[in-house]
Amino acid sequence: MPAKQLILDLAIRYGFQVLGALVILGGGILLAWWVGSLTDRSLQRWALEPPMRKLIVRVVRMVVLLFAVVVALDKFGFQIAPLVAGIGVAGLGIGFALQGVLGNMVAGLTIIFTKPFRVGEYIEIVGVHGDVAAIELFSTTLVHTDRSRIIVPNRKIVGEILHNFGTVRQLHLALVVPHASDLTGALAVAREVVAANGRVLDDPAPVIGIAQIETAGIRIGVNPWVRVADVSDAEAELYKALAERFRAAGIDAPPSRHEVRVLDTPSAAGARLPLER
Repeated sequence: MPAKQLILDLAIRYGFQVLGALVILGGGILLAWWVGSLTDRSLQRWALEPPMRKLIVRVVRMVVLLFAVVVALDKFGFQIAPLVAGIGVAGLGIGFALQGVLGNMVAGLTIIFTKPFRVGEYIEIVGVHGDVAAIELFSTTLVHTDRSRIIVPNRKIVGEILHNFGTVRQLHLALVVPHASDLTGALAVAREVVAANGRVLDDPAPVIGIAQIETAGIRIGVNPWVRVADVSDAEAELYKALAERFRAAGIDAPPSRHEVRVLDTPSAAGARLPLER
């Protein structure tokens, strides 16, 4: 049989099947995209977390595409049952090879569903800390104040002790004043400085008081609450303002005492002279 006649016979016999399969695949792709977009719009009204919403949309699109592929293969006369069995065996082998990846995925789903923390909160976990910038299916991204990023695998988070500070943090500032200082006046100055700073939150209220009585002086604790994004700036601003206001009010830091041993002569060995500055 001439080659031209053979090609013509094959085109007549299988052409409509190939065309039908291509039409089904094209329609499946369009249908998957449309159903995914419709699902995304519906989930946005439920206020779901972005990672969870994206995961559901992807699963819906994959299911529609898989159904279209199965129908297209049926047009070619493929037996679907052996194909599904082969996919199952291959999936089992891939699962053993990708245990770590699958563990991260399962842990990511656990984080998305249980919501132990959210994007924008400050957390400490497995020896690292930072602001939560993104929660993905396989990893969580933290950001430090120096803008460096830490990528933490989700399986390292689930099951560990998590310290979630939320979206606000409490600063722990301290100043030491001499024992003879007017403590009421010093506390009033500290409250004025804290109240004048725009980064300090009114609720929860700042905690200001005597933190400790030391040999060198009396330690005043200044513990206001600020947003996570304002921690570094607020700490620097408050320390500067407290130092200036205390100096203007005549409240200086207590002198530090040092012991100096004079060993110039044998008779002076071991003698101690207290010095103040």
